[in-house]
Amino acid sequence: MDLKLKGNRALVTGGTKGIGRAIADALADEGCDVAICSRTDADVQTAVEALQAKGVNAFGQAVDVGDGEALKAWVAAAADALGGVDCLVSNVSGGNAPGEEGWRANFEHDVLGTVRLVEAALPLLESSENASIAMISSTAALEKFIGANAYNAMKGAMIQYSGALAQDLGPKGIRVNSICPGPIFIEGGAWDNIKQHMRAFFDQTEADIPLGRLGRAEEVAAQVALLASPLGSFTTGANLVIDGGFTKRIQY
Repeated sequence: MDLKLKGNRALVTGGTKGIGRAIADALADEGCDVAICSRTDADVQTAVEALQAKGVNAFGQAVDVGDGEALKAWVAAAADALGGVDCLVSNVSGGNAPGEEGWRANFEHDVLGTVRLVEAALPLLESSENASIAMISSTAALEKFIGANAYNAMKGAMIQYSGALAQDLGPKGIRVNSICPGPIFIEGGAWDNIKQHMRAFFDQTEADIPLGRLGRAEEVAAQVALLASPLGSFTTGANLVIDGGFTKRIQY
């Protein structure tokens, strides 16, 4: 299916690995020019080269999304390199560290990082004919998962922010949606680590998924690309759950 995204310009935070990298690849495969960032310069350069090999314009910088000024500077540099912004994807998380430092890290990266990203890109999105924002949350925001912690709470805050922002920006032609992936297996990622060191918990989680397996990053990326495309032009204010049925609440 042609998503009609060729020539669009997308910015993806945390775009060198995992779900963020899969999103950047999916958008590039559809003909989008893509800008990415992550903390490690070597990872950024490797990802940029791979994206350029797909025949699109790609740009990247090493940025800590928790650094507001650096994030805003990256948005400006990315927009200059690509010639504008049509699609904005907030993907970075502060992790799930314990204690007050963990709460601060998640607030600075997940919540304030998203707010700052949106505010920096908003004037550019207003000039786009296919403007969209996607925020990567988590099913941990929807139901109690493991414990009462910062990651779950801040991902919940992102969903509320996304929904309210969709109402505010709709009149400007900017669509805003959040995406809640369930357990996604990525080699070298969190669930791979759990599989290696907490096998009983991994097996129980897998058994709790009606489809019988963990998800793949590419399955999340495909839905993000669809939401960013003109084919998704009447979808805004939605929270898309991609979890194989892992969460047990009825979706309505």
